[in-house]
Amino acid sequence: MAPGGSGVPGRAQTALLLTHTIVVQAVTFMLRPASAYRALELDVPGAWLGVLGASFAVVPLVLAVPSGHAVDRFGERRVALAGSVLLAAAGLGFVLLAGSVAGLVVASMLLGTAHLCAVVAQQALVANRTPADRYDAAFGYYTFAASLGQALGPGLIVVFGGDRPIPDTRAIFLGATALALPLLVAAAFLRPSGHHHAAAGPGGGGMRDLLRQPGLVRALTVSCVVLAAVDITLVYLPALGAERGIAAGAIGVLLGLRAVASMASRLGLGRLVAVFGRRALLIGTVALSAAGLALLLPPLPFWAMAVVVTVAGLGLGAGQPLTMSFLAEVAPPGLRGRAMSLRLTGNRLGQVLIPSAAGVLAAGAGAAGVLACTAAGLAGAAVAATGLHRSPPADPETNPA
Repeated sequence: MAPGGSGVPGRAQTALLLTHTIVVQAVTFMLRPASAYRALELDVPGAWLGVLGASFAVVPLVLAVPSGHAVDRFGERRVALAGSVLLAAAGLGFVLLAGSVAGLVVASMLLGTAHLCAVVAQQALVANRTPADRYDAAFGYYTFAASLGQALGPGLIVVFGGDRPIPDTRAIFLGATALALPLLVAAAFLRPSGHHHAAAGPGGGGMRDLLRQPGLVRALTVSCVVLAAVDITLVYLPALGAERGIAAGAIGVLLGLRAVASMASRLGLGRLVAVFGRRALLIGTVALSAAGLALLLPPLPFWAMAVVVTVAGLGLGAGQPLTMSFLAEVAPPGLRGRAMSLRLTGNRLGQVLIPSAAGVLAAGAGAAGVLACTAAGLAGAAVAATGLHRSPPADPETNPA
């Protein structure tokens, strides 16, 4: 047991962290769709739905780096606890303020802040408490847990809100708040890594040092492109189906296959890295996802589309945990919170800018043109990944997560 620990042993700490991850994502993915349903109940114009979505996303853009600095300065447990408190407050905010658009926006901003704090703290905890030779397996399990929570959240809408076209949003908000409350206990028992003492000073120099680390910008770029590609497939695969007369149910099956394949690749990530190496695996999986999207361009029978989408899902699922591993290895102890927050900032920028550019392209080239450009972007990311090199472990005394 590490000095200053919570009294909870290592394996229980891992279970606690993964449980915290699942519940944070599940509550977030309950509240976000439920807030949109509530806006529809209020007869909010379509443009305001965009504002509501942006109110969640804009907070990570503004506060991501400060939250990473807070993790490095005060420790992962305190920031995870703050995120847990804010998540419960966001649920309560939806309960009390959802009678107006302004109230929904305020609650969504709280939700975005809560999600950001929790995620940065979780990722820094994995990076700081895992030996470098186990990063890939640890981040694979972490991202699998996050995906599982994201899959559970929408299902819980039915549990709490019923299966009507517009569910009982108040019941969903109350249920999400109740689910968030145990996170306060879980966060309180998380054991901090102890690396935050190295970051007690001002963050400016530390950030400059971080940005100068070899390979960091490349890893951020690959992460950004891969996540944007995931978002684009969620929007433009249905659009491709509509253009080609493919039933919505069949497209739903394809999207489900992509998600399951991504989760499967994350579970087996440690073994795959042991066989192929991290750099080769990242290059290969990103190239595989590029090939998968490119193969969707000509008309295919449904079974062939299912195979291609599954292949693309395997590649897209591995990209995020592998780039987390590269960042964790490049960043020195005391700066890993900021490294993970930089990744989140880049991901959010990519999620805003790349799909927006894709929308402009879709007006002239259609869904197939968007998928072609996305495949080209992934191919470019695979080329960028060739410049990543594994560095020696930065801190051999880290404790396993």
